[in-house]
Amino acid sequence: MDNNDFEVIIIGGSYAGLSASLTLGRSLRKTLIMDAGKPCNRQTPHSHNFLTQDGSTPEKISNIAKLQVSKYDTIRFYEGFANSGKKTSRGFEIINSDGDTFTTKKIVIATGIKDLIPSITGFADCWGISVIHCPYCHGYEFKNQKTAILANGDSAFHLAPLVHNLTKESAILTSGKPTFDKGQSEKLKMRNIRIMEKEVVEITHENGQVKTVVFKDSSKESFDAVYAPIPFEQSSDIPVSLGCELTEQGYIKVDSMQKTNINGVFACGDNSTMMRSVATAVYGGNIAGAAINKELTEESF
Repeated sequence: MDNNDFEVIIIGGSYAGLSASLTLGRSLRKTLIMDAGKPCNRQTPHSHNFLTQDGSTPEKISNIAKLQVSKYDTIRFYEGFANSGKKTSRGFEIINSDGDTFTTKKIVIATGIKDLIPSITGFADCWGISVIHCPYCHGYEFKNQKTAILANGDSAFHLAPLVHNLTKESAILTSGKPTFDKGQSEKLKMRNIRIMEKEVVEITHENGQVKTVVFKDSSKESFDAVYAPIPFEQSSDIPVSLGCELTEQGYIKVDSMQKTNINGVFACGDNSTMMRSVATAVYGGNIAGAAINKELTEESF
């Protein structure tokens, strides 16, 4: 086995990828982690709802994980992008951003997703800080504070009860005609959740902390936090190029062992589940690593 030949290549070295590598390192598997060092939560000040690390910075959690994984001598790191991948007679071939080629029997795709930030002034500066996506990751920090939900229809209604549980002062900003059905509208009215139809054009802030939401008619209203379930796309083209099937929502389709429809290819983390959190990513990576080791063990036994 040469220096560029591995049993497993993990594309993406954040929480899911590092979790998979820990299991593989402890199973003596020659593993390469390819990571560009740009996790999607790099702007988030604190990570929550992850047992033993509640309130730690994402960077701290990642650094601890890398230190622990590095202790296993079958693990190797490459800092950079995986540009392309293809199936070969032996397994797979991955080419990185430097043009180097690596071969492997198995692949773990832990590349996360790319958020499609709307063209609302100030939105990007607040994303992951006070413009947030998950009540479980961020909600406690904004409990009992004035909160907006920037969404419409089923997406907004999904968040409304979760937000209402945390604060009784909330409003839904639909940026257009509301698309709630009759039952949804009645429930929102019963809970005194306002619906504001005016288009949002700007979020004013101080160091990422929301101050006001500005509407197209130049009116504004103060809020402390804004939930925004924005669209996304896969961060890497490699899954689709290898033939991995996506769900209707755009996630990589996996089974209970994080296996895709392509033999030898596994996916874990934000790219394959709507449960977007560090804890879930670590869980998925752990499962993927164990499933891969089982396959490699049975293939060589």
